[in-house]
Amino acid sequence: MITVTTDTIPGKRIVEVRGIVKGTAVRAVPATDDIVAAMKNFVGGELEEYTKMAAEAREQALDRMIVQAELLDADAVVGVRFETCSVVHATTEIMCYGTAVVVKDD
Repeated sequence: MITVTTDTIPGKRIVEVRGIVKGTAVRAVPATDDIVAAMKNFVGGELEEYTKMAAEAREQALDRMIVQAELLDADAVVGVRFETCSVVHATTEIMCYGTAVVVKDD
């Protein structure tokens, strides 16, 4: 499955639009990691626990979007975007969305 943030794919032409596809994931860090991260706020630096949580959520959302595109028999998803928001403390929701399309070689 080709996934791109652009509206076109070099060397391909879109021959059919199958529709909007999306994937979401809501992730939280364990309470122990949240305590460690809170302590890091005093000294500064990267909050690795949150970085890992966000990366895992992005991958899961992307995977779920691809599954939707495959169910539509699409070859690619164009215009891929990610959005994020906080649901409650120490959680994040990631949404990945785009347009599922059928492509042919130019």
